[in-house]
Amino acid sequence: MAGDTRKQQLLELFTTITNKKTIVEPMRKVHGTLRDRDAVEREIALIMREILDRGYFKTKLAPRQLAKLVVAYYDGKNDTEIARALDDEKLSKTVARARVRLKLFRELDFKMPFDQEVMTELLESGKTMKEISEELDISPSTLREYRHVIEQQKDTTLDPFLERIRDVMEDRDLSEIMTRGVVNDGLSEAIDITEAIDMGEF
Repeated sequence: MAGDTRKQQLLELFTTITNKKTIVEPMRKVHGTLRDRDAVEREIALIMREILDRGYFKTKLAPRQLAKLVVAYYDGKNDTEIARALDDEKLSKTVARARVRLKLFRELDFKMPFDQEVMTELLESGKTMKEISEELDISPSTLREYRHVIEQQKDTTLDPFLERIRDVMEDRDLSEIMTRGVVNDGLSEAIDITEAIDMGEF
């Protein structure tokens, strides 16, 4: 009974301090009320549509799917997990190519079993992809993937759009930090007062 009384006191104090009726509601909104996930994805999708409409990027993924890819990448998801978030695990290779095109690189993208400069020189030598893959002892498909990474790393076509996307994501992160701060401050203050009640200071 005493425990229930303390819980009720905490809830009433939290409500008074934060103007919230429940403690769990703000915790569910982990990305905050200033810029929620859906709003972030919509804004990024508009940028993606610009890119696609200008013919800078060819992919089977729709603008909103590309936006989900970006947000999931920033959330630490791997390509397979991102594909699952798009409701089709078979899209993992498509996701990987789109991710690289958007310069959302992973350390693994650059872990090549040979010197990168050697491959670059071979690609510029005029040799066929088959000849180069045989010389590097890799499959032609793997060679194309490595070439894609190097090409996109050097390509600056999308840089102005990617800067806008980074700004959106930084705003999202800032909003999340601010929201967590408000929630944590409210909870901490309510808990401090409750502890004071328990100690008989009120």
